Amino acid sequence: MTGGACSVAGILGRDDWYRDPMWGVAFRLTPLERELLRTWEVRRLQFIAHAGAAVMTTHQTYTRLEHSLGLLSLAVHFAPDDLVGRVAALLHDIGHLPFSHTFEGVAGLNHHELGRQRIRGLAPLLAEHDMDVDAVLRVEEPSSVSVLCGLPGALKLDHLESFVRSGRAHARLSEPPPETLAKLRLVDGAVHADRFTARYLAELAHGEARYLCSWENALANGAMRGLVGVLLADGERAPDITSMTDDELWALLLTDLRTSELARHLRRDPLSWKLLADGHPDASLGWTYQLERLYLDTACVDGVPLGFRKEQLAELPELPWRRIVVPPVYLDL
Repeated sequence: MTGGACSVAGILGRDDWYRDPMWGVAFRLTPLERELLRTWEVRRLQFIAHAGAAVMTTHQTYTRLEHSLGLLSLAVHFAPDDLVGRVAALLHDIGHLPFSHTFEGVAGLNHHELGRQRIRGLAPLLAEHDMDVDAVLRVEEPSSVSVLCGLPGALKLDHLESFVRSGRAHARLSEPPPETLAKLRLVDGAVHADRFTARYLAELAHGEARYLCSWENALANGAMRGLVGVLLADGERAPDITSMTDDELWALLLTDLRTSELARHLRRDPLSWKLLADGHPDASLGWTYQLERLYLDTACVDGVPLGFRKEQLAELPELPWRRIVVPPVYLDL
């Protein structure tokens, strides 16, 4: 069997091959990659929504594993013989909490630290294939130059994968991803392109930033943060959510008496919830949702990140961007 002969876009490497249906990249998995796909640390990502709680309000329903396999595909496309980089791409998101970034920072939770711990937990499996866990961890160190990291401000493969995959879900693409991929080069971890293609990728990054500040994203993720915050604030009764999947967390929210009514209401009628600005008379009734960062890396043209046009930057909010999420039952009190 060859990659081109795969008739099913499976995620388990059952036939030794993986074919990414978005990027059109097909390749033979290494024995280590096949084993990693069977570990729960990686398998769990198939039950974590990449867009977080916005899976309730948008078409962005793909998972962290789909994104991770997409990043692996890009690593293979640009550096097929970099076996350590390939493994780092596959494992780069295993620290994510349920609903991805939704609970980042809540009660001090940090998916990067959790990811390092979980990768270290896989050290025995990596060693069986003569791979050093520290070498894998170094691939994503901010100071490193690798297939996943490069020039500050320059578009890296992780964000390229996210921008294009999100752009497809939100109908922002103007060409098929394989056509875009064919126009790109990777130099010391930074994506390089001609000026027209770099501008197109900047528009996708700009679209993603505006989406992150939309009602669809902020309301859903702010509401989920608020609900989980109720549980985590309850001292000794606070659950450990770090290893949960999305469905496991939903099960907890829907059955715990502290959150069950609001959780059911959120699933059934999110449009009845309110997203308010600071200073609104009802803002004190709700939960704060705040964005500290937008992902604004751009592809390099002639060795320098392209950057954004002034009018594009003017369309983005000042950071931190803060809104208040208020459940309808609170407004009725």
